[in-house]
Amino acid sequence: MADLDIRDLHVQVEEKVILKGVNLQLSAGEIHAIMGPNGSGKSTLANVLMGNPFYQVTSGEVFYKGEDLLAMAPDERARKGLFIAFQYPVSITGVTMASFLRAAVSARRGYKQELMPVSEFQKLLRSKIEALKIDPEVPGRYVNDGFSGGEKKRAEILQMALLEPQIAFMDETDSGLDIDSVKVVADSILRMYDEARGGMGVLVITHYSRILQFLRPHHVHIMYDGRIVVSGGPELAEELEQHGYEGIRQQFEVVASEVQEEGAVRRAGKVFWVVH
Repeated sequence: MADLDIRDLHVQVEEKVILKGVNLQLSAGEIHAIMGPNGSGKSTLANVLMGNPFYQVTSGEVFYKGEDLLAMAPDERARKGLFIAFQYPVSITGVTMASFLRAAVSARRGYKQELMPVSEFQKLLRSKIEALKIDPEVPGRYVNDGFSGGEKKRAEILQMALLEPQIAFMDETDSGLDIDSVKVVADSILRMYDEARGGMGVLVITHYSRILQFLRPHHVHIMYDGRIVVSGGPELAEELEQHGYEGIRQQFEVVASEVQEEGAVRRAGKVFWVVH
């Protein structure tokens, strides 16, 4: 069984249905990418997997290492090794990055009442900052307060490096970054992936293929209208770069119009769209 197993997941916000039967399997040691146009449900999927209560799961199942992920509180998911890098990281004025990161690492490593000893944490923090070429002034600044877009993304990469997740969801980590910053972020992700030696899986959510040119994912999935409609290798991202989403939209709508029952639509879509 895959480490992360998503089965026919349906999600809505109030009366609006967003995910309409998502199926996906991901294990440590794999890099997956989900691409798709705005409003297709990509970020919703990441938020649901991390337990954002704003989204309502109406049906379907998600298992993480054989356990019911949907029954876990968000903090339990994080302690068990799941991590999300947000598209829009929030600012926390008055809390330094160092304090925030020490608390997060302590929780991840199972400290109960006390935090990780200061000397041990500082040694760990310095090693990660040097490896990732992060500005050494960052730990003394308030969390994301006054950070540029690139600084926010690098700060999340630093958090990811310290927490050493087993499955990392990267929600449009390349959003708003220039090409040099995209390469820096991608290189940092690959460094952590390589150092984990098969112990970390990555799910990258993006609109564009530029970050995938550096990451070279094993599997690429296209999401459209709340479903994964195409799955293939890295060449799928290259095809999208050349032809865009319009062809996928047209073909998906043709298939959907030919099959009346919703369940049959999902079955037809899954068979019709799989790219070997």
